[in-house]
Amino acid sequence: PYPFQLANTLDIPFKNLCLNDHQFEWKYDGIRGQIIKRSNNISIWTRGEELVNNSFPELVSLISMIKDDFVIDGEILIWDSKSKFPDNFGSLQKRLRRNSPSNKIQKDLPISFLIYDLLELNGKDLRGNILSLRRDQLEKSYSIWKEKTSDPYFDKLRLINLINVLNWEDVENKKNNSRNFNTEGLVIKNKNSKYLPGRKKGNWWKYKVDPMQLDAVLVYAKVGTGKRADLYTDYSFALWNDKELTKFASAYSGLNNEEIKELDKWIRKNTITKFGPVRSVKPLLVFEISFENIQFSTRHKSGIAVRFPRITKWRKDKNIYDADSMENAYKLMIKK
Repeated sequence: PYPFQLANTLDIPFKNLCLNDHQFEWKYDGIRGQIIKRSNNISIWTRGEELVNNSFPELVSLISMIKDDFVIDGEILIWDSKSKFPDNFGSLQKRLRRNSPSNKIQKDLPISFLIYDLLELNGKDLRGNILSLRRDQLEKSYSIWKEKTSDPYFDKLRLINLINVLNWEDVENKKNNSRNFNTEGLVIKNKNSKYLPGRKKGNWWKYKVDPMQLDAVLVYAKVGTGKRADLYTDYSFALWNDKELTKFASAYSGLNNEEIKELDKWIRKNTITKFGPVRSVKPLLVFEISFENIQFSTRHKSGIAVRFPRITKWRKDKNIYDADSMENAYKLMIKK
């Protein structure tokens, strides 16, 4: 695949940007990828440079029916053609690393590729063109592909819709309401930007909705790896379920070095039991845990799963009875 262009976190005031010079897209929670078709050879690559043709045979079959050669950049999602919005990342996880998924899996977990960009067309590298020109060419090509491809499931290949915005206040409102569309926020792209590898300043920004948060009790700790193999750096946290604590998430990022060392000493002094590299600890400490999404899950004892959990604050001001409950977690699922 070509080196991927990535978005920076928006860190400048809106007033420094010209609204009309930018296009706006939803930020979806899938797997970034490129589909390459050259001389009837098809490759589906993830951003991690993993070839996943065998995991998504229905995409390979569909792409093979398109006459043009191309390289398209986009997102792999679980998205039924009858649904307005894609499924959560948890559904996509069920299809990852499945070689030769059965027809039932393909039906129950229908894959889609959401096209963001056109990087190459019939042997011509388009990355040096500005985004507005690449978008025009993408729309024209996609329209032709859809018209001339006989596959009734062509909707597995989707073109991302651009979001119409009136002003920067409208941008803010759409970002804040992004969970209603099962997205993480917005991606803001400079229409004059070329497709360049990595995170280039001034080209693309991700403007994500504020994370969800719950205060949870530390219940387990595990030693780290590499330079931190002698410290307890991986933690598991629990919420109140009636009068008991139920584990709901694990996190290993968010604390600074001083906090890690302080917590490591506390863990060693307050261990209840040891099993391998893991210790259960006295339930005495509360931490603020932030995450991007929350959903029901049969894979976890708590019945819920969270996306990208991390520690955002050591709540030394709270005792364990101030921690959140499973009921609070369920309310977050309803709100989103």
